[in-house]
Amino acid sequence: MTIQLDLVSEHRCFGGWQRYYQHDSQAIGLPMKFSVFLPEQSGATSAKIDGGTPMGTTRLPVLMYLAGLTCTEDTFMTKGAAQQYAAQHGLILVAPDTSPRGAGAPTEDDNWDFGTGAGFYVDATTPDFAKHYKMESYVANELFELVTTQLPGDAQRVGIFGHSMGGHGALVLAQRHTDKFKSVSAFAPIAAPTHCPWGEKAFTGYLGSDRSTWQQYDASSLMANQSQAPFAAGILIDQGLADQFLERELYPHLFQQACEQVGQPLQLRMHEGYDHGYFFIMTFMQDHIAHHAQQLNA
Repeated sequence: MTIQLDLVSEHRCFGGWQRYYQHDSQAIGLPMKFSVFLPEQSGATSAKIDGGTPMGTTRLPVLMYLAGLTCTEDTFMTKGAAQQYAAQHGLILVAPDTSPRGAGAPTEDDNWDFGTGAGFYVDATTPDFAKHYKMESYVANELFELVTTQLPGDAQRVGIFGHSMGGHGALVLAQRHTDKFKSVSAFAPIAAPTHCPWGEKAFTGYLGSDRSTWQQYDASSLMANQSQAPFAAGILIDQGLADQFLERELYPHLFQQACEQVGQPLQLRMHEGYDHGYFFIMTFMQDHIAHHAQQLNA
């Protein structure tokens, strides 16, 4: 069944098109929004021009970005400074919203770090959230298919990266779906959520109190249990040393230890003076786009 994509807006950007779409999500059961940058190499034209090719005709590698707590599908596209580098490398950028909106689940709007804007990229199993909070299925299955069928993404060349909660999502979904995601990186990821307050709160609410079920969504646990390195070309993580959440929530050293245990190449770069925000992210965005372009175009 073809899902109808409704164009919300489009903007000329670095020779290509920055678009925002909404559609009825089969995975979520509610309308979802996502943003996409189609570089000039795709051949896309304005969706407002009759007789043009608004979606483009040339299949290009795709880089999905998962944003952090409280963010939307717009945050990365307006704050990440990524389009200029994606245009240079001929990459399609895609950024979904961070949770369902208006699901009506109890407590979903009570706190900024749980519920609306904080889906944690898991498929919830608890009764209050299981119906709509299916962000893993949405990103890894439904959005992946949309981008590689209705949009000109190459299904064999898709990478994933993200920030904070989205960095957690990228590291986890990349490992859980190695058949789909060929490259991965992260900015200040929640690298071991079973060890931190954010993760404990989210996983209790979405997955229940049985902590054994949480391991499937802990990037460090997943890596430690790999039989071999899943990303032989390497993983890139950037982390600011002035990040206010570093010691309490992020635990990159546990992910580093897990990578060392299984021989997974990891470049973990620690940066003096940088905090958790988008000024930090945009500083190292060029490196991340190049990291994915090299692997997806190999």
